[in-house]
Amino acid sequence: MQRVAVQRDDQRARNERNAQRRAGRLRRGLVCAAAVPAVALFATACSSDSDSAAQGTAGGGSTSAAGSTDTGVSAAASPTVQAAKYAKLPEPCAVLSKKTLTSLVPEGVKSGKEGASNDVATRGSCSWSSLDNNGVKGSQFRWLNISFLRFDSDAGRGSGDQQAQAYYTSQVRDAQSVAGAKNTKSVPVSGAGDQATAVRYDLKKKEGAFKQQTVVARVANVVVTVDYNGAGLAGEKSPDADTLTKAAEQAAVEAVASVSTANGSGTAPSSPSATPSQSPSKSASPSASPSKSSAKKS
Repeated sequence: MQRVAVQRDDQRARNERNAQRRAGRLRRGLVCAAAVPAVALFATACSSDSDSAAQGTAGGGSTSAAGSTDTGVSAAASPTVQAAKYAKLPEPCAVLSKKTLTSLVPEGVKSGKEGASNDVATRGSCSWSSLDNNGVKGSQFRWLNISFLRFDSDAGRGSGDQQAQAYYTSQVRDAQSVAGAKNTKSVPVSGAGDQATAVRYDLKKKEGAFKQQTVVARVANVVVTVDYNGAGLAGEKSPDADTLTKAAEQAAVEAVASVSTANGSGTAPSSPSATPSQSPSKSASPSASPSKSSAKKS
């Protein structure tokens, strides 16, 4: 009897344990079943947010509370430079009036020779020469050259004005540092564009003592360089440097004005009233060469 009672107790215990296991499995099942909708809801919410974000990106960016659109990338501004003022150059051999040419190169008015250029809208030059041969008394020589250089605006190199100003500065510096030059003097010139400088010096050459004048002027994006020299040859006395400088400055004023005229604005100034002393006449002669800086610019 005791053994049967023990067996009954064991069976009862096993039944209770099995019942507890079944209850535990049922509870876990209910918990999982209850958790499924929450997980699904979370997944749906995440999916919805992802879709909204994707749609916002495809539509050009998200919209803020204020209603503005932020693309996330700011476009860089394209570099711009001021457009060049002048688009063309004047005909270089026609920039001076006949009166001015006569005062500078009396017998060389018709001797103008245009320099070679592969782009006449960008660069151009013209030179004149004259010789006053007085026989045994010697002769007076004059040489004149006018050159133009125009700069276009460029995003990489800067505006036409900036490039012209840099070239203007280098031209003045070159004129002030010619090898062998003596008594170099620089003075500002008024009435010739935005800025202008006259550089004069004496230069001894095998043909004689030359008085050299170089006037560099800038008007907006164009640089004008006037080279003018004179010499007394074969015993003739040297010309007056002040008179030559004034004549070169007047030529620069007219050349600068011709740039505006060629581009449809402005009028040419009047010719100078003063005439350089000891002006050459008769036939022109290239025997007395210009200064090194002048030859380089021509």
